[in-house]
Amino acid sequence: MRILVVEDDTKVADFIAKSFEQEGHAVDVAYDGQTGADQATNLEYDIVVLDLMLPKLSGFDVITRIRSRKQRLPVIMLSAKGEVDDRITGLDKGADDYMTKPFAFTELSARVRSALRRGVIESTKIVVADLELDSATRIVTRAGERIDLRAKEYALLELLMRNAHRPLTRTMIIEHVWDIHFDSVTNVIDVHINSLRNKIDKRFTPPLIHTIRGVGYQLTDRKQ
Repeated sequence: MRILVVEDDTKVADFIAKSFEQEGHAVDVAYDGQTGADQATNLEYDIVVLDLMLPKLSGFDVITRIRSRKQRLPVIMLSAKGEVDDRITGLDKGADDYMTKPFAFTELSARVRSALRRGVIESTKIVVADLELDSATRIVTRAGERIDLRAKEYALLELLMRNAHRPLTRTMIIEHVWDIHFDSVTNVIDVHINSLRNKIDKRFTPPLIHTIRGVGYQLTDRKQ
């Protein structure tokens, strides 16, 4: 999952970003409203965590710009102001949820998962052949056998499964599993793919993770 955090308090922004990264997500941070609005409307994100009080553009202005371009992009607003009028304004402008600072990260993480579930109709379970991933519990099984994955391995597998039968370029993988500042020259993607293959494909048939030469990778049970 790729998350945009728009927060001008660097300590708060870095805390949120590092906490989501520890869960295996790719996180970009914008420290002002203008940058946040530009990134949210021009780049692809799964959800935006948006502070209300920002320089250059307020959180209200940012969400107005987001909704003018992306009606379905989930947005959770954060604010040190807990007044009912602010919460109502934020929700009326299109926020999916509103949290008052200070907050526990575990609650923010739970609200992110809830907002994402509300934004989709399908089950939290993704199934390809005998491989199953439950995004609610983060449990992965193949042929009924549970497979333990590290955070980035899980994030990579979820991306591949959500785009099953579709080739994903290295750039797409980098943007959704790592972040916009990631060095694409390194072999970290190949390392993680090999690790996934050892866990997902090595003892099972058919192999599901395929290299698409000159493009990237694809997860499919269809004949190549």
